Amino acid sequence: MNAMADANHDPELVASPLTSPLSVPIFRRVWLASMGSNFGGLIQSVGASWMMIQLGAPPQMVALVSASITLPIMLLALWAGAVADNLDRRKVMLAAQGFMLLVSLTLSVCAWAGVLTPWLLLGFTFLIGCGVAVNGPAWQASVGEMVPRAVLPQAVAYNSMGFNIARSLGPAIGGAIVAAAGAAAAFAINAVSYLGLIAVLARWRPAVPERVLPRERIGMAMAAGVRYVLLSPNILAVLLRAGLFGLSASAVTALMPLIARDLIGGGPLIYGLLLGGFGVGAVSGALLSGRLRQRMSNEALVRMASLGIALGAGVAAVSGSLFLTLPVLALAGAGWVLALSSFNVTVQLSTPRWVVGRALALYQMTAFGGMAGGSWLFGWLTDHHGVAVALLVAAGAQLLSALAGLLVPLPRIEEVDLDPRGTWHEPDTQVPVEARSGPVVVTIDYRIDPADIPSFLRVMSERRRIRERDGARGWSLLRDLADPMLWIERYHVPTWLDYVRHNQRRTNADTANSEGIAALHRGPEPPRVHRMIERSTGALPGIRLPSARELADPLTDPARSA
Repeated sequence: MNAMADANHDPELVASPLTSPLSVPIFRRVWLASMGSNFGGLIQSVGASWMMIQLGAPPQMVALVSASITLPIMLLALWAGAVADNLDRRKVMLAAQGFMLLVSLTLSVCAWAGVLTPWLLLGFTFLIGCGVAVNGPAWQASVGEMVPRAVLPQAVAYNSMGFNIARSLGPAIGGAIVAAAGAAAAFAINAVSYLGLIAVLARWRPAVPERVLPRERIGMAMAAGVRYVLLSPNILAVLLRAGLFGLSASAVTALMPLIARDLIGGGPLIYGLLLGGFGVGAVSGALLSGRLRQRMSNEALVRMASLGIALGAGVAAVSGSLFLTLPVLALAGAGWVLALSSFNVTVQLSTPRWVVGRALALYQMTAFGGMAGGSWLFGWLTDHHGVAVALLVAAGAQLLSALAGLLVPLPRIEEVDLDPRGTWHEPDTQVPVEARSGPVVVTIDYRIDPADIPSFLRVMSERRRIRERDGARGWSLLRDLADPMLWIERYHVPTWLDYVRHNQRRTNADTANSEGIAALHRGPEPPRVHRMIERSTGALPGIRLPSARELADPLTDPARSA
């Protein structure tokens, strides 16, 4: 999708008070259905982890159950983000949910038939992870279609809270189901849990804005998303911190079944209780997040969350008591949801709507890629040095993640306005152009007083970042040797359609840069823009150019022959 539906144009949003995202009917329905699906997913995770132990797999294979779900997010998220930004997000979510329903049904049948092996089980969980990877960017980006911007941070926190309400009860329920009926029953319940969300999405009819421009090809859309993120310092800071956080935080959840079995000496019910304690802490963290955000910056909140996870991992490593491990894992759960929701909100508020799906996808790739790598790393450490040592190493790494905020702090973005400027209109041209016409070369003439050159170079450095972020190529700044006041900005784009897209991507936050440049320009007229189509002389119609052989032999010169 090129643009998100304006919340003010949705009758459900207009009719509802804007004090809470749950007052918006469609968000409430999807949120409740998603929470039911989350219950099923967590019950399935308990079944998969415990079945891996029952199959006699080594600790590293047990840890890979978690990695097999997070790894697809790293591999497919960017593609899924491009799909979410270019197609109907509702249909993308429906397709993903239907795919996961089929996979879960097949997994359940295989478990009942007794044909599962450790690698086959990992294959099924990997396929479910693929569905999660495709669904994630479309769902996250759709939140902006369901609720107004004013309650978007609260809606993101509620999403985390909904997941962790399921986390607080789902694992305990899953442990009881696995203990009473086996892992196959857990897999079957997960399959049924997708039906509610599929029904809600099938009935939802969002207001889809009229598409002004054609869809980008998926490859070009993926490249545009990567380029935007690489040229956005605010988003890059979030990605770096999220990757470091996920790398060490993953140890707590990935090694939870081994904590239950080896450090406490319990079975699937104890494992479910530990996950339930973690989930209770996460729900508490989500409920407190609004008040904490009013008193603390995102950076302070994430540092506090990292300290909570480090404390939870460290104490769990040396404690053999369920009554001591449960509260510290609850503390780790609170840190988990506070950190991840802070990262998510920062990315959403740092990104315009046309590329938000891809930005969220890259965030998920980084965060869950770190989690997948951490699951493997701490599984390997457990294989060679034991669960306690792996948890202590993870606690130390999480402390280093908190200290990383001193070098790369999270940005403050609450006041950044990334709505489209909407002031640019496609210019009329004397030479006919089509969408595919190109390459298009653009030059802009500025007249700058020599005394203002240092200031001009500073604002043009930011202009270069904005241009390249929005799709310009080959940007350069030239100074005329005959006229010391004349400066020329030059860049090109592949086609006229790319030129239109480039200009329509400008946001209100970029206005300050444009105003700074305009203030430095001298002259009775505004900066002059030249738009040109690059042409090869060999393509001129009606003119025959001599070949290389004719140029080498004067006797064959066409002019001489004439």
